[in-house]
Amino acid sequence: MDEHDSSTQPNTIKITRRTVIETGTTALLLTTLPRAALAAGWVDDSGPPPPAAVELQINGHAQSLTLDPRTTLLDALREHLALTGSKKGCDHGQCGACTVLIEGRRINSCLTLAVMHDGQSITTIEGLAEAENLHPLQAAFIEHDGFQCGYCTSGQICSAVGMLAESRQGMPSYVTADLTQPQPELTDVEIRERMSGNICRCAAYPNIVAAIKQAAESTT
Repeated sequence: MDEHDSSTQPNTIKITRRTVIETGTTALLLTTLPRAALAAGWVDDSGPPPPAAVELQINGHAQSLTLDPRTTLLDALREHLALTGSKKGCDHGQCGACTVLIEGRRINSCLTLAVMHDGQSITTIEGLAEAENLHPLQAAFIEHDGFQCGYCTSGQICSAVGMLAESRQGMPSYVTADLTQPQPELTDVEIRERMSGNICRCAAYPNIVAAIKQAAESTT
């Protein structure tokens, strides 16, 4: 018999980093989801959970909603409040088109539930301008033609607002060379790294960087 005959070889299991992560994640979900459901009082798996009341402070206005507690913040904005400036791109937190500001911090609204932000201040692209005066970043994007199809633009601008605030607070990035500086210098490399969570499929990145640099200088 051929010594390489597969029928005579012992069965082996190849363990990779991927299988370890998948196994661990599955085990975590199986142990935590039942407890979370019980803690929330949702023990009937025969139908959807009961609606939840939530009040969101959106662009300076209180909005009271009754939602399925599984509703994402993005869907609450778009489907329930007709604030469609925040775009649904990948719906998996990978493209950044849905970026909004919560208490001044940027977040992917497709990855968070509306009920998690009850009472919190939320700013969307619709709330950046003051009356007829555009936000400096909005004006800079127009001046530098920082968009083509425009689908990612609202997320780019909201993310840039949050990013500039982070920079002014002295928060470093992965590419910050001097961590002793009170405020990192916003070079092209810094801006690209800090904005790397926002994808422009039209590749208008040079114009986006130029717009952000101008806005950073005008608001310093």
